[in-house]
Amino acid sequence: MQYSWRFLTIAGLIVLGMLVLVGRMLDLSVLNRNFLLKQSEARIIRTEDIPAYRGMMTDRNEVPLAISAPVDSIWVNPQIFKPNNTQLTQLAAILKQNPQEISQHINADSDREFAYLARSLPPETAAEVKALDINGVFFQREYRRFYPSSEVMAQVLGFTNIDDNGQEGLELAFNDWLRGIPGKRQVVKDRLGHIVSSLGVVKPPQEGRDLNLSLDSRLQYLAYTALENAVPKFHADSGSIIVLDVTTGEILAMANFPSYNPNARSVHDSRNRNRAATDLFEPGSTMKAFSIASALSSGKYKPTSIIDTRPGWLDINGRVIHDDDNYGVINVTQVLVKSSNVGVSKMTLSLPPENLWNMLVKMGFGQHTDSGFPGEASGILVKDRIKRPTDLATMAYGYGLSVTALQLVQAYSILANHGLKRPITFVKAAQPSSGKQVLDSNVATQMLAMLKAVAENNGGQAKIPGYQVGGKTGTSYIMGPHGYIKNRYNSSFIGIAPLSSPRLIVAVILHGVQGNIHFGAQVSAPVFATIMGSALRFMNIPPDDMKPVLEATN
Repeated sequence: MQYSWRFLTIAGLIVLGMLVLVGRMLDLSVLNRNFLLKQSEARIIRTEDIPAYRGMMTDRNEVPLAISAPVDSIWVNPQIFKPNNTQLTQLAAILKQNPQEISQHINADSDREFAYLARSLPPETAAEVKALDINGVFFQREYRRFYPSSEVMAQVLGFTNIDDNGQEGLELAFNDWLRGIPGKRQVVKDRLGHIVSSLGVVKPPQEGRDLNLSLDSRLQYLAYTALENAVPKFHADSGSIIVLDVTTGEILAMANFPSYNPNARSVHDSRNRNRAATDLFEPGSTMKAFSIASALSSGKYKPTSIIDTRPGWLDINGRVIHDDDNYGVINVTQVLVKSSNVGVSKMTLSLPPENLWNMLVKMGFGQHTDSGFPGEASGILVKDRIKRPTDLATMAYGYGLSVTALQLVQAYSILANHGLKRPITFVKAAQPSSGKQVLDSNVATQMLAMLKAVAENNGGQAKIPGYQVGGKTGTSYIMGPHGYIKNRYNSSFIGIAPLSSPRLIVAVILHGVQGNIHFGAQVSAPVFATIMGSALRFMNIPPDDMKPVLEATN
């Protein structure tokens, strides 16, 4: 049987085609099988992050202060994201964005397969977007930090960024402890980006660890509320309050005003700053306690030693130092009670200049505390200034050096601890540090008795019924571009109670006070009495009005 050439040609082409197909099948299924499988897996198997929970921060009584709540982030695959005009308008309305801006953002990433559309959305908002059923829109579970106390603890707690990493305050200081480490899982996705199946966890997530802080929410709220009232009342720019447990070194409260809402941060200015740890100021008369402690430590002076402050002023190489009045011939205790610049200057200048310098260094001035708070200032304490008598004298009554409120609290805690210096901490202490003896206990006890006399002789503003209180006022001018500003003041009071067995220190600092009522005894002492009285009751510290203050030996 003869076949036409057309038939043979067609048959040959069919056979050739079959051979090509068989060869291609052999190539795909045998020769290049492994390579092709890898290429396929690269296109359909993806490695995704498994979000990790950031540890919670609580106060000393286990009250939550910082919590990571689940949220959703929305991302799109620009190559398949093709919403119609109605869908785009609805999406923009839910996300509170402009439709044109969304289109421009997606078009700019048209050559990529991933682009964020919105981060950290509440679950209910994400549900609205899901309901639109737009092709190419995907959802990613994340966590967002929430602060129940809002403005009350904003500066001390700090905040995290969009990726839940600490950026300020204790969130930053303890970021390595708090932060979780995301895990990894492999999934199979179809060409539209939808997950078809999960292949399992490659690396399990490591959850962050909780942190039990030393702060007491009740005291923090009282401190913040007191500042919220006092700052506008006395026309101040800002204020800070610190409450410290001197027996453990724990910070029980650290409040600042004005503040901000860390749950809806819209400002990035001085309100974000923890002024109690970062802002420097000349301490004024609160520094006289340490000038007198240095004089007592020299052995040349006792609380009963006589100082002649007449005629109420002192000329030091042409510079005149004034008291508010001519206090005449008084003893060392009265020098502190009356806050005599002349008296404390005479005592300091009668001793070697290094005497005051060494005392200030031992008290922690000019250096960071042990708190570890990010951005804490070290203060300004220049040794060359003690070489000039005028500068040494002004340093003795609180000018010519700069401190933070936290440094002042640490220094007064040494007096309250009978010369023992304990580390400052924001973490609840399981066992207090043994500390280091930096001041003779007898001198510290003498200073406590003198501080008690100060508190009793300042108009009674710092008195707390049932408790013995010791403390010191401070009122200092604020330095401006052309010297000291005569109508703006830093007004402060730092006090200790109960004095028979010191437990708490409360420091109240108001910056930029204006008006006729501006002295520390008028402005800060009443705030101190309110906070200290509440703290003593909250902590069930028994009254000591019948117990004598420990007497120092001569």
